[in-house]
Amino acid sequence: MHSATVDRVAPCWDSHVHVFDAGAAVATGHYRPAHRPLADIEKLAQSHGFGHLVLVQPSVYGTDNTVLLNALRAGQGRHRGVVVLPPSVDDAALHAMHALGVRGVRFNLVSPVGDRLNGLDGQGALDSFHAFAPRLRALGWHVQWYARPEDLPTIAALHAASPVPAVLDHLAGLHADLPLGHAAWQALEELAGRGAWVKLSGWYRLHAMAPYEVLDDSIRKAALLFKERMVWGSDWPHTAFAPDALPAYAGTWAPVERVLTAAQKNHAREQAPAALYA
Repeated sequence: MHSATVDRVAPCWDSHVHVFDAGAAVATGHYRPAHRPLADIEKLAQSHGFGHLVLVQPSVYGTDNTVLLNALRAGQGRHRGVVVLPPSVDDAALHAMHALGVRGVRFNLVSPVGDRLNGLDGQGALDSFHAFAPRLRALGWHVQWYARPEDLPTIAALHAASPVPAVLDHLAGLHADLPLGHAAWQALEELAGRGAWVKLSGWYRLHAMAPYEVLDDSIRKAALLFKERMVWGSDWPHTAFAPDALPAYAGTWAPVERVLTAAQKNHAREQAPAALYA
């Protein structure tokens, strides 16, 4: 795959994948990832028409983005990245990452080794957001949130006071059991109105099982709010599953195929990610 020319790369984008190196150190108290190199997901995604990938830093590597950055180098400009960083990172490092294809910083409020909104000694996601926002805005980057529905009002308030774009992982956490009157819906409307994006991904993280029909209404509501600002991601290699029981790649696209119009589907896999990760 690495020898493929640009002309032979399929045009669509898988906007949420992870890569893992079995030799890399991982955080304790969380899962131990299997070896999942870039070449594996490139081959799989390309076979389904997705030639461009967005590599998202997994929580097990903390702020050490070495595996992701090495994969971006190997991708030779075809892919983009979203990293996890300490506020102390210097501008030279940010610019070097930008040159490799990094376009966002992720806050993970769900993982047991992820971030907390409020942390001790100024180490929470709120503090990091305020420290990063002006620098991200200058680079044209966004903030990607993996959050629970109850976090969305706080996230909406943060972005109301900052022009840095928000990208919401995994259908913004809108799980199948979320009541219609939940405050998350109002927060989501506010975020969408301010130009936020949503990832159509991670269905099995939302109290749903394949083929995920229980999420169809939530997907429709999200589509009404976010319109052209939706991107799709497979969430490969599906770290919530045993290595020998992974969801089928095509199955993670199936809800999009079922719910969205042809124009919406094409936009979510081509034009929207090309714009977001330009």
